[in-house]
Amino acid sequence: MDLTPKDKLSSIPDLRHRLRQLRWFSKAFRNNAELVEAHFGFTYRVDEKLLNQVFFDWLAAIDAQDESAAVDRADYIVFVAGLALRELIRTKPAVMVSDAGKGRVDDQATLEIVRFWPEGFLFTNFCVCAIAAVQEQEFGVSRDLEKAASDLRVWWSYRENAVEDPNISIAFLDQFVGLEPNWLFPAMVQERAAIKKALSASREAVLGRL
Repeated sequence: MDLTPKDKLSSIPDLRHRLRQLRWFSKAFRNNAELVEAHFGFTYRVDEKLLNQVFFDWLAAIDAQDESAAVDRADYIVFVAGLALRELIRTKPAVMVSDAGKGRVDDQATLEIVRFWPEGFLFTNFCVCAIAAVQEQEFGVSRDLEKAASDLRVWWSYRENAVEDPNISIAFLDQFVGLEPNWLFPAMVQERAAIKKALSASREAVLGRL
């Protein structure tokens, strides 16, 4: 998967908070679409009304589970991106309108994925790059992607399952960035492995002080 848009996102100060503003969210998404077009030759039409709906549905989803933000911030950043991915796949604010057929010769695996599911790639690439940029700003490093992110067979399963149930896209995103996916309850932050581990450690620490 191409992480070129990550560098542009990283240049935005305080990206984590800026993305929770409609203007910045919309700008970042459109910039990502333009960079995908420049890199792979796929042109997208973005519906501003639908993109706005994605944004507000995403904020509502965050507000419903925001109490877990401080438990494991690195994991929560990925989860919040997963919620955005779910809304993008559910609402489909962008569609591919042309394929110029170009692409880097040394990146054929990703090019095949983009051709297979151009909209899903755009949405996923945006969220993956946002994760990388935010974590780089907050922790000084960003996650490397797993091989699954460049495996067309995985993307076949991803597309089939996410179209049927957009919630499952959260689990696939976790898989792509090397976290343990929760295939049964992907949209429940309290069921995430890292969050459960952090909460358990916190409880043990409290008991140890009693």
